[in-house]
Amino acid sequence: MKRLYLSFIAILFLVSAYGQEKSPVSFTLQQAIDFAKENNPNLKSAKIAIDAARSRVNQTVATGLPQITGSADMSSNLIIPTSFLPAEVFGGPSGEFVGVKFGTQYQGRASLNVDQMIFNGSYFVGLKASRTYTELSRKDLISTETDLVAAIKKAYYSVLVNKERLSLVEKNYGRLDSLVRQTEAMFSNGFAEKIDVNRVQVQLNNVITARNAGRIGVEVSTNLLKFQMGLGMSEPIELADNLETIRLLALDEDMNKDFSYSNRIEYSKIETNLALTQLDIKNTQSQYLPSLNFYGSYGVSYGSSDFNDFIKISSRWKDLAVIGIRANITLFDGLSKSNQIQQKRIQYRQLDNAKLLTKNQIDMEQVQSNLTFKNNLETLKSQKSNMDLGEEVYKVAVIKYQQGVGSNIEVINADASYKEAQTNYYAALYDALIASVDLERAYGKILESEK
Repeated sequence: MKRLYLSFIAILFLVSAYGQEKSPVSFTLQQAIDFAKENNPNLKSAKIAIDAARSRVNQTVATGLPQITGSADMSSNLIIPTSFLPAEVFGGPSGEFVGVKFGTQYQGRASLNVDQMIFNGSYFVGLKASRTYTELSRKDLISTETDLVAAIKKAYYSVLVNKERLSLVEKNYGRLDSLVRQTEAMFSNGFAEKIDVNRVQVQLNNVITARNAGRIGVEVSTNLLKFQMGLGMSEPIELADNLETIRLLALDEDMNKDFSYSNRIEYSKIETNLALTQLDIKNTQSQYLPSLNFYGSYGVSYGSSDFNDFIKISSRWKDLAVIGIRANITLFDGLSKSNQIQQKRIQYRQLDNAKLLTKNQIDMEQVQSNLTFKNNLETLKSQKSNMDLGEEVYKVAVIKYQQGVGSNIEVINADASYKEAQTNYYAALYDALIASVDLERAYGKILESEK
């Protein structure tokens, strides 16, 4: 009875544990990119930066709106100030002064103040600059998104290639395991030597090592993909795409079609920074212009020697009001603004030089990425042919060995060549896939390709 009870508990535990296991979520390449756009921390930070830039625009706009403040104060003159007047005013001798206290012990004042900018050159330039800064923040987001899409593609391709390579290693294991058993049978029947069995066993052991390494490679590349996507390491995923559904760029595809240097976000950001620097120069220049503000104030004041009278609301509180226009202009600032303008013009020239350098770098990247991609495609084609030939040679060597007209050494050599061809093929496939991503990026089309 106790054993039955323990068995029942064990079954419940296993069922519960099984039920708690998470089912893997399947992602196509596009779905992985879309998921990353919503969950990658770097992209989230870039989106937050846009919100901050918008707030900066609103802050700049606010400085041009009416500024309304209220104030109130109450004071008690513990010692009323004494003023000195000529004694002769009060009938005293000439040349002497009499101390007279003016004021009340308790004083109060409340007012409402308004200040409105009428003209300020810096305000209008700053407003345009803040909007341009928002544009720069958007371009920072595009830059982060470009990096992310490229990283997701490369990580996704890495998982696909590693899984395909592991699948082939598993087939190699099955093939060599069968060959080991066949060779052992031939040895038992006197048709093979012990060294023949050992040679094949060595090959099988190498495949086992390669299989273990392949499994680790799949896990590592999958974890990298999950990291780029913004997924936790414990979240199981599956790839819905395979190498057959992944599209490689065609050799004759015109990447120059509709290309503009502004398509490259690095170049576009420099253009925006140039515009910001130009606005910064205008902002400093505008500070030479006069500023004009309207101001107004309305309030009440009261004074009394009796605190009880002071706190009563009565007609003894007297109104006060003032309006005016205030103008400010810089007459001389020690050439401070002039030097600031000079520094910013130097900064502008530096950015303009960086723009030219970036343009030349883009040209170089396009030439190199084209050459690399075309070379990798040719290498891929050649390695595919070598792998097919290696498989054919291996099959022939095995048949000859089984029929007694070939040697064990011939089979071992054919197997080694076949596996080397497999390794070279998948390395070439990965290089071609990565080169296609680099080519798209060189022409600023990495985001277009994933739409």
